[in-house]
Amino acid sequence: MADLKNEKKSIYKTNSVRYPAPPFPQQKQPFPGLAGKMQPRPDHGEESYQGSGRLNGRKVLITGGDSGIGRAVAIAYAREGADVAINYLPDEEDDAREVVDLIKKTGRNVVAIPGDIRDETFCGHLVKQAVEGLGGLDILVNNAGRQQFCESIEALTTEDFDATFKTNVYAMFWITKAAIPHLSRDSVIINTTSVQAYEPSEILLDYAQTKAAIVAFTKSLAKQLAPKGIRVNAVAPGPYWTVLQCCGGQPQEKVEKFGANAPLGRPGQPVEIAPLYVTLAAQENSYTSGQVWCSDGGTGTL
Repeated sequence: MADLKNEKKSIYKTNSVRYPAPPFPQQKQPFPGLAGKMQPRPDHGEESYQGSGRLNGRKVLITGGDSGIGRAVAIAYAREGADVAINYLPDEEDDAREVVDLIKKTGRNVVAIPGDIRDETFCGHLVKQAVEGLGGLDILVNNAGRQQFCESIEALTTEDFDATFKTNVYAMFWITKAAIPHLSRDSVIINTTSVQAYEPSEILLDYAQTKAAIVAFTKSLAKQLAPKGIRVNAVAPGPYWTVLQCCGGQPQEKVEKFGANAPLGRPGQPVEIAPLYVTLAAQENSYTSGQVWCSDGGTGTL
């Protein structure tokens, strides 16, 4: 037993050296924030992710592809051989430009489409532009999300509640509906939910509801699209070090200690979850649909 304890300490020490652990410096950005201004800067796999051709020739649309998990997935998919279209808000252009340059270096085609997915008309244009720019569509990753903490339901405005649902739920519905006519057998849809769907925080009342809705959407749609040969799955991240947290996603005191309560003692870096999205998109998992895969640093939420 003593040897096992020592082994675990060694693993955690190794991880903490490779990836940052709290405490983190106080940092606050206006929404939607930029990953390039975070301290420490998140690791999206810019230097480390190595592909192996698992998605050669596939054509992918990723919402929220400028930073955080979406950025890590965009980098991973391109290095696995896919052509990638990313969507992001115009205020996130600096982050998006970095992603575009990284994908270009892989030799893959990249399409950058700024715009607000809270608008149904834009969601239709987004899919159309992605299909035209890539020459088709095989994989849709509904990843963009809005998270703004609020201490009390009495302080949660209808405007904020609506913005969260429009971003996290309505946009997913609109984009998926527009994408399905372009998808064929062996196409894949992957949605980003959260451990908040199962263990909601008291300060994320609206956000947690949307993430629970995404779980139900995923499982129901997987059954509906199964006859078409289209797989639908979701990934449920735990605490991941993304700009979502420091632009209103968490109070500053929680940002400083973010991820400390995870058994691994730190938040995950976006590069650490990208392989789940690759695996769910790969043809080797052709029998996997209607599933929610979790990565939460050892808590074992799912």
